[in-house]
Amino acid sequence: MPSDKERVKEIIRILREEYPDPQKGMLNYTTPFELLIATILAAQCTDAKVNLVTKTLFKKYPTPASFAKADQRELEQEIRSTGFFRQKTRSIMEAAQDIMNEFGGEIPHTMEELTTLRGVGRKTANVVLGKAFGQPAIIVDTHVLRIAGRLHLTDAKNSEKKDADKVEQDLMRVVPRENWTLFSDLLIQLGRSICTARNPKHDICPILPLCPTGLAELDLG
Repeated sequence: MPSDKERVKEIIRILREEYPDPQKGMLNYTTPFELLIATILAAQCTDAKVNLVTKTLFKKYPTPASFAKADQRELEQEIRSTGFFRQKTRSIMEAAQDIMNEFGGEIPHTMEELTTLRGVGRKTANVVLGKAFGQPAIIVDTHVLRIAGRLHLTDAKNSEKKDADKVEQDLMRVVPRENWTLFSDLLIQLGRSICTARNPKHDICPILPLCPTGLAELDLG
């Protein structure tokens, strides 16, 4: 088996052919702030469902100021279908209030500043940095967390927040910096279509020869 860095380069090459449009089916947004809100809504919810909700939500609340002063119960009903709507409403309103009060209504551009916003953790901040601001960012969602473990690119577990933070750090060491966001997107697409949480489709996985877990489960290692 090649080194982790060599495997990652080959994985990127293969998956770029498999998924020429790695953004397909992901969150819709037109501004960094909209992406921040959509990412908060996407916790424990599909991107497709979030896109349905934000299609009208962003028309009703077009700015950080409008979210900051929203009626809490009304906003809760607007996002109810995304699940955990009370917590998400609180996170959205508090983040919007912080943006207005601490950053003059402009969404900050650094990890350090973004994570000072209430309701915003490293994963959400990395989504905004990587996709809205074009900064190198490893995005560790449930798919990346799972697949990084299966590829033996990390020895973190698959459950707690601290494991997501460790996966992020582990991947930063083996993935070329310029490909951090791309690698995350490619793993997310693979996780949605092939490397699912239950019954991964080893027989059609394009990176099976580079996956220790898949080879072991098929007794091919």
